[in-house]
Amino acid sequence: MTIKEIQNELIDEFSMFEDWEERYQYMIDLGKDLPLIDAQFKTKDNIIKGCQSKVWVHAEMQNGRVVFTADSDAIITKGIIAILIRTFSNQQPNDIIEANTGFIDEIGLKEHLSPTRANGLVSMIKQLKIYAIAYQTQLN
Repeated sequence: MTIKEIQNELIDEFSMFEDWEERYQYMIDLGKDLPLIDAQFKTKDNIIKGCQSKVWVHAEMQNGRVVFTADSDAIITKGIIAILIRTFSNQQPNDIIEANTGFIDEIGLKEHLSPTRANGLVSMIKQLKIYAIAYQTQLN
């Protein structure tokens, strides 16, 4: 699936819910299904800076695609990173770099997050794209 297809799928899924209470619950559920980061990668170097909660992200290249794993110590934040991992994991680095993240606004996520969580969301996206840039550089 392309990034855009996954984003559209997420928009459709979130639009099924009547209110933000249900959407938060769905995010929590997505967080429970997150491919967890291996304990050896839960290090200070893998913590995303700019997040109020601890969020660890690990990336590795597999068959020309960036595979992300992550974890967080907060359930909502874990749901947020799960959405991003679902969107960007198993994609080619250049596709991640060029991906539009407007789907987050379409879901309505940013407007329903506290300012610190919204900043954390931006930091998460930035870090995933930085990993992709690093891997793209290795390919060139």
